[in-house]
Amino acid sequence: MRTLLKVVMEVTASNAAIKNARLPEIIKATVDKLKPEACFFLATEGCRTGMFVFDLKDPAEIPGIAEPFFMELNAKLEFQPVMNLEDLKKGLAAIGQ
Repeated sequence: MRTLLKVVMEVTASNAAIKNARLPEIIKATVDKLKPEACFFLATEGCRTGMFVFDLKDPAEIPGIAEPFFMELNAKLEFQPVMNLEDLKKGLAAIGQ
């Protein structure tokens, strides 16, 4: 299932992760694991934030994805099913049948 992962990193923890060079390692490990179709980095809620759009094949994958962010960055995470335009068109077409 196409999923949007939003990671809002706590400032003090992410500052420490930058200083000790862990933040790039955590991001790289996440990208290598998820193989996202897109990822974006921005500031939200006054915090560093990453958004990753990827295929979540099994909900059992969630702990392995989430724990590095929880444990090392004191992050808040959201996993949200999302659609692209083609998915939306397909879903809307099915309503009319």
